[in-house]
Amino acid sequence: MERRIEKFSTNGLTLEYSIMGDGEPIFVMHGGHSNCKEEFGYKALIENGFTIITPSRAGYGGTSKEIGENLSTACEHYMKLLNHLNIKKVHLVAISAGGPSGIYFASKYPEMVCSLTLQSAVTKEWLTPKDKELKAARVLFRPKTEKYTWKLISFMNNLFPRFIFNQMFPSFSKLTHDEAKKMLSKDDVEAIRKMNNRQRSGEGFFIDLAQINEVAIENLQAISCPTLIMHSKHDGSVPLEHPYLAHEKIPTSELCLLDTWGHLIWLGKSSKETDEILIKFLKSRTFCIA
Repeated sequence: MERRIEKFSTNGLTLEYSIMGDGEPIFVMHGGHSNCKEEFGYKALIENGFTIITPSRAGYGGTSKEIGENLSTACEHYMKLLNHLNIKKVHLVAISAGGPSGIYFASKYPEMVCSLTLQSAVTKEWLTPKDKELKAARVLFRPKTEKYTWKLISFMNNLFPRFIFNQMFPSFSKLTHDEAKKMLSKDDVEAIRKMNNRQRSGEGFFIDLAQINEVAIENLQAISCPTLIMHSKHDGSVPLEHPYLAHEKIPTSELCLLDTWGHLIWLGKSSKETDEILIKFLKSRTFCIA
């Protein structure tokens, strides 16, 4: 898959983004620790005639952290990027910790959004100070140390791919490894290895932790476009309360609970079903892209 990476500057701030494919535009708000080099789910979308535009969200990749002063400022810059690219309307896909950005953008710029898809998305308060995961993340992924954390993870993952997959598995799934065995694909270990080699937190993950608290019920209720909520029944990273809340509050939403092995719904033997559900949804809404 050929990927073009560009940078758009405005008012002294930089927004990095990538473009892949040729067709109707999909605007992706990637998840935490990711950037415009994200890959999960892209191949099927490109093969089905879509263009994927992925900005490195605030503080990730080559994007200025100042863009993430708050969700409003960040989304203003995403809007400026689309104007710069002369794109009038998009299918919006928001993934995991990119959920708040997608929800806010869809609620504030309804004229730009043909459809919204939330994939394994955070939709409300997520990690709290009581959670041991947050305490560990604040040490491992703070801006001054995250580079070394990811270098160590990728180094170990390249040496011992199966071992690292097994170690990380509980953070993605509520299932035990034995319970999930029949759901795993032979390609999953390699997919996780590749993911860990492209992951970086930069300033972005700490910005995500702050911006999650800026999403209000009113933002969900203000979304007017057709919305597909995709979430694994076995997600160990983002609890099911998140898709249930989004479905309850977004008037035009449909909820699709997937029988994938965990948070990474693009992996496992059910990954093809994940792709097919999304593509069917997008193609049924193509009439609104001018």
